[in-house]
Amino acid sequence: MSDLITMGKAAKKSATFLAQADTLLKNNALKQMSAALIAHDATIIKANEQDLNAAKNNGVTEVMLDRLKLDKNRIQAMAQGLLDVAELPDPIGHVSEMWKTDANLTIGKQQVPLGVIGIIYESRPNVTADAAALCFKSGNAVILRGGKEAIHSNSAIVLILQTAIEQAGFPKDAIQLITDTSRETARQLMQLNRYLDVLIPRGGATLIQTVLEHATVPIIETGTGNCHVYIDGSADLKMATDIIVNAKCSRPSVCNSAETLLIHRNVANTFLPVIEEALAPYQVELRADSSALAIFKTAVEATEEDWETEFLDFILAVKVVDSIDEAIKHINQYSTKHSESIVTSNYFNGQQFHREVDSAAVYINASTRFTDGFEFGFGAEIGISTQKLHARGPMGLNELTSSKYIIFGEGQIR
Repeated sequence: MSDLITMGKAAKKSATFLAQADTLLKNNALKQMSAALIAHDATIIKANEQDLNAAKNNGVTEVMLDRLKLDKNRIQAMAQGLLDVAELPDPIGHVSEMWKTDANLTIGKQQVPLGVIGIIYESRPNVTADAAALCFKSGNAVILRGGKEAIHSNSAIVLILQTAIEQAGFPKDAIQLITDTSRETARQLMQLNRYLDVLIPRGGATLIQTVLEHATVPIIETGTGNCHVYIDGSADLKMATDIIVNAKCSRPSVCNSAETLLIHRNVANTFLPVIEEALAPYQVELRADSSALAIFKTAVEATEEDWETEFLDFILAVKVVDSIDEAIKHINQYSTKHSESIVTSNYFNGQQFHREVDSAAVYINASTRFTDGFEFGFGAEIGISTQKLHARGPMGLNELTSSKYIIFGEGQIR
């Protein structure tokens, strides 16, 4: 615990410095961080190979290995993400509104950093660079705690970023990594009340639940994605096929991939054989209700558990529904409130879906895979919030700020 307290104190001091930092200096530091990642890509890849080898020896699946893997292209993408963040408007200091009161006070609402942000995450080392960049630009110090499966990759990335920001005139402790990956240290971080202003868990259901049970600091819940695609009776079936294949197969290990396909009974006989054929090259396992099971050539019977599971694999639950109302009811019952999509040619059904589905991102005629900070124009994301406070959906710079009121008077007393 003493090591975490030392990190917390250093982070608090760094956060005070960052909160006052000039935008141009922050942007210059981000550009240096980006260049440093590319200049040291061989170091990162070598560290990543250690993590990959350990994961393979531990029997990690190919899908999860893909989450862990870094190569030159992915490091280039990480570096570009830093440049994209540098180009975004700096929210800190922005006054969103100003008004006069009856007492002739002028009051403004100004964006300020949250302070010190703790982030617990799993597997994907690119999160390290994304989180560091967004916290840095928004004036927040960050304490990162990645999973043990990526410890060598994360350590290499953080060391490179720390060196770059220090050379740019910033305290290196603005970005820190906890290298002790034990559960006990993670739980201590969850209770670092004097130093953490907020904790953001980014990972699977088990991680999220652990944080919810043990954290005593404020948290923003992110990550778990039991996402749905509903094929309406009026859907363009070519469009529907393309969306399903993309939403399920482009990268099944991420939280915005589709886990359940709902289809209107009127098009089930026509569409399900087509989607089965389209998914076959990816060897997707179909877990179907009785109606879909009677149509598919190869499928297994779905269980109640399948409707509520985030598979993160080439597995798709399939259910035939009699109406859009039944589809919406199913989604609101089993969804983790992440991302849902309807494929339809009916304007009114699309609007009903938008209105009644209670998730962070609700699509008409598009893949759920677009729920991503980069795709939304945020440069990167700290995570995808599935709660309603303090942020919801992909979290970029603005979601890493709070506000304070600035008041101008002329000697008024009450």
